[in-house]
Amino acid sequence: MRATEAVPVFQVSNVDAALKHYTEVLGFTEDFRFGDYAGVKIGNACLHLSGHSIHDRPVGGGTAYFFCDEVDAYYAEITGKGAIFKAEPKNYDYGMRDFLVVDLDGNHLGFGCPATEA
Repeated sequence: MRATEAVPVFQVSNVDAALKHYTEVLGFTEDFRFGDYAGVKIGNACLHLSGHSIHDRPVGGGTAYFFCDEVDAYYAEITGKGAIFKAEPKNYDYGMRDFLVVDLDGNHLGFGCPATEA
């Protein structure tokens, strides 16, 4: 067996509201929708959103990190759309420039690129 990809699944309280936030604020595109479960994409990266009716797990608390080719223009774009940030773009000692945003349910999304490319 050789794994080729992993997709984070965020538990959300309302799939409709989450899809609207991810597409209109964070710039993702809807990939699919099957009842109370949906997939969104940004670039080649995928994220799944699971409504609370699917799994009896707490809403929020998920984290995903997206490796990007740049972060500053994207940060500026979603700032103007009302994104909620936990950390602004910054160069870190581990060699990445990244920032952290939260969705409507408190799931965390990190976006980063090598600091040398920022």
